[in-house]
Amino acid sequence: MSHYEERLQADLDRIYTHADQLGALVAENVTSAVHALLALDRSAAAEAILADQRINRRVRESDRLCHAFVARHLPSAGILRTISAVLRLNVALERIGDYAVTIAREAVQLTTLPPKSVLRDIELMAEQSQDMFAQAMKAFREKNAELARGTRSIARQIDHTMDRVFESLTEHGEKDDLKTHDLFGTLIVFNRLERISDQAKNICEEVVFAETGELTRPKQPRILFVDEKNDCWGLLAESLAKKAFPESGTYESAGYAAASEALPVLGSFLEDKGLDRSDLEPTPLPTTHDQLDDYDLIIGLGLFPREHLAELPFRTVFLGWDVIPAQAEHGNEISADMLDAVAKEISHRLHELMDTLHGENGS
Repeated sequence: MSHYEERLQADLDRIYTHADQLGALVAENVTSAVHALLALDRSAAAEAILADQRINRRVRESDRLCHAFVARHLPSAGILRTISAVLRLNVALERIGDYAVTIAREAVQLTTLPPKSVLRDIELMAEQSQDMFAQAMKAFREKNAELARGTRSIARQIDHTMDRVFESLTEHGEKDDLKTHDLFGTLIVFNRLERISDQAKNICEEVVFAETGELTRPKQPRILFVDEKNDCWGLLAESLAKKAFPESGTYESAGYAAASEALPVLGSFLEDKGLDRSDLEPTPLPTTHDQLDDYDLIIGLGLFPREHLAELPFRTVFLGWDVIPAQAEHGNEISADMLDAVAKEISHRLHELMDTLHGENGS
């Protein structure tokens, strides 16, 4: 290794060491803020708030080291990718530091300790988020893309915890177990703990990018088309989506009063149009909150009554597409011409939806 290569590696190692130390400092302050909240220790909370100034100084120094490295070495694409990832890591760490400050400020503002069940939820959420953050920083420290990929999946578990916590806080609010001021403050705490996991996921994505050059693919939404019987329209929409946008999402359909079999005219129509007709079995609509939580988007076809859906999970979006002709809604016979007209309207709506979700070139 030449003298220049040794100097370059030493400077790069210094950047990694500084960023790793910054991550440890951020993690320590998150822990301090959570402990201050759980103990309602306002003095400790104040110390956590002030400690963020040290974190901000370290972030600025990390940025300076990265920019100086680029100016000094004019690195090749692979190393430049690493420096870019570290700069984005700095952003994530600074934000996690800000979340710790918010948690500490809420500890100062709370008028009384929340109920024991809420405190247990805070401890659980903090443990999950901090564990994910620690795993993300371990992946960064070890330059381990596989560990980073595995760690990203933990975010889903934390999302489920947040959904349950939101329901629990709602119940406590209805029973007046928490003052309104404290209820909102506690909700903010849970939100910031969840956001720590989101930033940990971002760190994992930067590790994968730095080590492999792999950019994060846009999320493929899971979409459910719903109508009454799922013997025609939902199956048609599902087939059209699979044909036109196979890489842009996963698609299913269901009916809130599912029929025993699909209409024969639908099978003939799909075959004539070259669409998949291999799975035309009507499916009952999922009825529980947990089942619906698997879907990012639910699209009701026709005059779909929302009361047939359980209360939607927080992250599930519902759209109503009034695409079914009135005569078909009232049980009249469905013709091939009617199917063709509805198929064109659904296709148009699908293109608009994918343009919104993925952009003009992403669908």
